Amino acid sequence: MSKRSAPPQDTYTRVAIGLHWVLAILILAQIAGGWYMHELAPKAQKYDLYQLHKSFGVTILVLSLVRLGWRLTHRPPAPVAGMLGWEKKIAKIISYAFYFLMIGVPIIGWLMVSASPLGLETKLFKLIPWPHVPGILPSEELEHLLKQVHTYAAFTMLGLVGLHVGAAMRHHFIKQDRVLTRMIPFLSQRGGNKGEKK
Repeated sequence: MSKRSAPPQDTYTRVAIGLHWVLAILILAQIAGGWYMHELAPKAQKYDLYQLHKSFGVTILVLSLVRLGWRLTHRPPAPVAGMLGWEKKIAKIISYAFYFLMIGVPIIGWLMVSASPLGLETKLFKLIPWPHVPGILPSEELEHLLKQVHTYAAFTMLGLVGLHVGAAMRHHFIKQDRVLTRMIPFLSQRGGNKGEKK
């Protein structure tokens, strides 16, 4: 029996948990960093920060693809007992939206850099050359459009993070089920697994 067809486990795998938290930290740092850079006047520090922003953007893209591959080959835990039908549907929609944005936002950024008339090179962490997207011609109009999409998509992701955290807090403190503790195994369970069958 393949891992994908195996019965779901009670908690997420260590790899899934690790990828979840590493990506969460990187994404929040990217959004904060992008906002900070936008307010800076053009200078050498801003150039270095943009290079770092692009480096972590590519890192997020790669890790998101790894996470998607892991998710497709390792069945996640079944929904906790007591979850309502609408809660399951919303959780699934938010999950799909996260994957779409985690992969889409870095790609849009990559396209934006590739369309820039400045033609600035990208070196990941000042070491690894990263090419522009093949076939993208320099265009100020396209760069501006992609910059807007990139910004709105990033803030959409921030909104999803807020919903995600709010839902997790609701499950942990109000419903007192195991939704949060399955992603944070060392977190103590509140209310003696209230809402779950024993």
